[in-house]
Amino acid sequence: MSYSIDFRRKVIFTMEEEGLSIRETAKQFRIDSASVSRWINQIEPKTSITRQRKIDKSELIKDVEQYPDAYQKECPEHFGVCQNAIWQALKKWD
Repeated sequence: MSYSIDFRRKVIFTMEEEGLSIRETAKQFRIDSASVSRWINQIEPKTSITRQRKIDKSELIKDVEQYPDAYQKECPEHFGVCQNAIWQALKKWD
């Protein structure tokens, strides 16, 4: 479960206004102190990146031919997948 941004702002505002420690703030709002610590640095929740599942084999072949010296870690940017997916696809291609 994710807390709303308004709630997060209220927690941080209260902490700063009342001069509370992270632990005191967490106890007052009945939340985990790790959450309060995280919200101090980044109040917005992290968004997940949706990636495509399949790699088009013909596009992968074109990419390898066009960039033969590229590292596997550079390919995921082109295809929107993780490095392991590129490795698996190249392994099947052999």
